[in-house]
Amino acid sequence: MASISVLKSSTVTVKGPKGTKIITRQKLRKYSWLPDVLRLKGSVVPRIVGPVLTVTIFATAAAYLWAHGTDISLTNSVVPLLSVVVGLILVFRNGTSYDRYWEGRKDFGTMVSHIRNLSRLIWINVSLPPPDDASRGKAASANLTPAQLRRRKVDAIKLSLSFAYAVKHYLRGEDGLDWDDYAGILPARTARLYNGLYQPPNKDYKYSTVGTSGKSTGYASYAATEYSVRRDSPEGIDTGSSTPGADTLLDVERGRQSTADATKRVRVKRSKDRLKAPGQKSTTPLMSSLQHTIDFSPDPDSLSTPLPMVIAHELSHALFKFRRDGYLETVGPAGMNAMNTLIQGMIDMMTCMERVANTPIPRSYSIHLKQCVTLYLFSLPFTLVRELGWGMIPIVTVVAFTLMGIEGIAEEIEMPFGLDSADLPLERYCEDLKEEIEFMVEKLPEGGQGMGGYDDGEGDD
Repeated sequence: MASISVLKSSTVTVKGPKGTKIITRQKLRKYSWLPDVLRLKGSVVPRIVGPVLTVTIFATAAAYLWAHGTDISLTNSVVPLLSVVVGLILVFRNGTSYDRYWEGRKDFGTMVSHIRNLSRLIWINVSLPPPDDASRGKAASANLTPAQLRRRKVDAIKLSLSFAYAVKHYLRGEDGLDWDDYAGILPARTARLYNGLYQPPNKDYKYSTVGTSGKSTGYASYAATEYSVRRDSPEGIDTGSSTPGADTLLDVERGRQSTADATKRVRVKRSKDRLKAPGQKSTTPLMSSLQHTIDFSPDPDSLSTPLPMVIAHELSHALFKFRRDGYLETVGPAGMNAMNTLIQGMIDMMTCMERVANTPIPRSYSIHLKQCVTLYLFSLPFTLVRELGWGMIPIVTVVAFTLMGIEGIAEEIEMPFGLDSADLPLERYCEDLKEEIEFMVEKLPEGGQGMGGYDDGEGDD
């Protein structure tokens, strides 16, 4: 049962100046069996070795009692029915977990596709306006040099790339901006917006970023998927607060994951904490007491939003300025709408992945499945000991390894965005995307200048 090497051959026809040649290429593909059977790294064995040994010890105790004259045998008419039920539950459990795993991979891949398309369209379509008279009268005057426009395009492309990294950290509950992969791609303006340093115009209050402790606070962190457990809460219960304190929250904020299970936890959005209790009088947030101003929140310091939403806002703002300043005249409104549709698709995919991260499989379902499997495995020795005696111990061990292994795999892949070895390699996906975009910026040409006329979206004149 060693690894077998299979030799595959393929022929390629090459036409050259000296005639046609047929080249035969041989590819060596290894079919591995025994190395995978004996491999522990990457398998589910380390996760289930404890429960399997427990079942083995229990089967050994049952065989010992039987060997010393204690009649502990049971009828074999009930266990087959239980085995069918346990098998169906395990199949459904494993299928549900893999659906979540595949949905996460599919959504992240679709988001990467949107980022690729948006980066390409910005790099090609954003250009100096054509010099024809038709566009000159309808578009705003563009006053940037080609070098300045290129820098603005690169900033917009970096924004689209940083969206992928921000979604990765957001799904893992890794809050804050102190992550190495943000260096060099996240613009300083976006970081200031995320930290709440933007002062909205026409406001009758002065925004302050200094909290009660004297330190700069900005907006509170948005923690839809953050694992923030208070040290002073009983039994580590999540209190639902997302405002970071001096010594109350675990160190999740600045790049330090406190527990290995942090990526497997989810929590509801902070807005749930501010819902009115039954019977409590509610007010309409859009209307003030004088009913002449619109104010969503009287306390802006408590507001927060995910970093990917800030980046999406900046991307839309960048496209708006490109269109306003006359750098999207060659594609017209249709091209502008296409790029905005890609940004919308990026947000849609982030929401789909957020749905997976914020909707874990019900705990009661997992508990009941483990109880059924345990009941089946602990009753199996009593049904086999009469016919097999001591020989039933390895059989029970193999059955326990099979059933517990299936449940262990399902539990590993049900949350695909974490840091476990079985989770999706989001770092690799983001690094590949970064390399592709850097190649495009450094080695592929930009769109031509003045290659087409102005399109006002009204058809032929």
